[in-house]
Amino acid sequence: MNINNHILTNGNIPFVKSPNHSGLFEAGNLDTIIIHYTAGSSASSSIRTLTDPNAKASAHLVVAADGSITQLVPFNTIAWHAGASQYQGRSGFNKYSIGIEIDNPGLLEKSGDKFVAWFGKGYEEKDVIEAVHRNQNTPKFWHRYTDTQIQIVEEICRLLIEDYKIKFILGHEEISPGRKTDPGPAFPLDKMRDRLFGLGRDFDGAEENTSVEKFVNADGLNIRSQPNYDAEKVARPLPQGKKVCVLETKGGWSKVKTEITGWVAEKYLIS
Repeated sequence: MNINNHILTNGNIPFVKSPNHSGLFEAGNLDTIIIHYTAGSSASSSIRTLTDPNAKASAHLVVAADGSITQLVPFNTIAWHAGASQYQGRSGFNKYSIGIEIDNPGLLEKSGDKFVAWFGKGYEEKDVIEAVHRNQNTPKFWHRYTDTQIQIVEEICRLLIEDYKIKFILGHEEISPGRKTDPGPAFPLDKMRDRLFGLGRDFDGAEENTSVEKFVNADGLNIRSQPNYDAEKVARPLPQGKKVCVLETKGGWSKVKTEITGWVAEKYLIS
């Protein structure tokens, strides 16, 4: 894949223009990718919704179950996918981000031997995982993403990082916790971020990174600019179960890297 004039090109990626967009990104604002699931019955139905002027919603891309891609908004133009959102002191993430919608019904309810989406369609057990959402405490049922979707989304993100100097890849659930649950625990968001940004890994065959992966063992762990309780908080509290990469420890504090780097109280981390 390539990007030409802010449009994905490789000969078979259709561009279906959505009327739902704002102006161009302000210089320096675009630095984030937001990952969504469509919560719809098919990619085509989601594309119809995201190009309907009455829906007042859009995204830059839709990735179908078979990995096929449809672009709706150029990458230099603000799409309407984030809604009310906040992260690291910024709000209104439409103006900072490219939105990727993945065809996936999301949360399912068990009914007999089927797992049913909000729109009534049933799915087989083989297409479902039971997992705890990063912002919740109890396991629920979620529709699996296809391996092809995961691979294609990672390829797209890698290309966008190179072309637009992307610094963050976030789930809708991370910028709108309590309001949104996408892409949910069926999508390997943390692992994909690790691969794309090289967190705790060495892709060049050099000496292995000695950082250690741990997990947050507190309900909302503050992450601070310095290793003390008076230091400024640098982001929203980290949720319980959040994976972090410990870079160093000092006096009961750990310097960790997630989407950002900061200090947390060491006693609230577990292996």
